[in-house]
Amino acid sequence: MDVIKVFADNLKKYRHAMGLSQEAFADKCGLHRTYISAIECYRRSISLENIQRIADALEIETYKLFLEV
Repeated sequence: MDVIKVFADNLKKYRHAMGLSQEAFADKCGLHRTYISAIECYRRSISLENIQRIADALEIETYKLFLEV
């Protein structure tokens, strides 16, 4: 399992399900749009603190971002 790819794909899936653009989502979780883009394009690792911020903004349990479908 490539954890970065799994996380990025899940982030994008849940963000789209909420109907949010990268910019709107970044605002919601207090991060920059280019940071969200870099995560979704598999170009960025992410801290535990930011993982939690993303999960909170998506209103899901953190572990769901790591489930491989």
